[in-house]
Amino acid sequence: MENISKVLESGNNQEKIRILKTMDNINNPIILEKIISKLDDDDIQVRGEAFSSLILNENDISNFLIKSLNSTSKNIRGFASLVLANRNEVNSIPEIIKLTKDKRSMVRSCAIGALGHLKAENAKEVFLESLLDSNIEVRKSALHAIIDLRISVSEERKNELKKEKDAELEKLLLKLK
Repeated sequence: MENISKVLESGNNQEKIRILKTMDNINNPIILEKIISKLDDDDIQVRGEAFSSLILNENDISNFLIKSLNSTSKNIRGFASLVLANRNEVNSIPEIIKLTKDKRSMVRSCAIGALGHLKAENAKEVFLESLLDSNIEVRKSALHAIIDLRISVSEERKNELKKEKDAELEKLLLKLK
């Protein structure tokens, strides 16, 4: 375990990836914290392997992931919400909802996407409010969730979104019922 910890802390990217590929059944709290910290690694492949190992982990690690939603790292906050969603951790919905007010748009977008994936119908107002977010990616994430959950949107809101003149947003608007 000590060697694993050292590699995750200071190994090169290939060593980190090699170790992370074997970490899908770990329940050691220290190692789990190190894996979660790799969601903020400089290397996108390392982040991806950390993401995969956390999703594939068959142990009950939801408390570690939920705790990481309060990280100082925007990457950890955002990606942890997506890991929780991919693990179908519906108990995390109240904590993920809090991230929809995060100061970082990337975190808000991930949180909205996670809530949509979790089919968080109790977040209907959050999705509708997010259509007015200052960031277009957050608005797109909200629209995806609204479409998937068949939430109705007022004509006024639809018209506001049409003003964006964004091709992807316009395609999504066509899918609204």
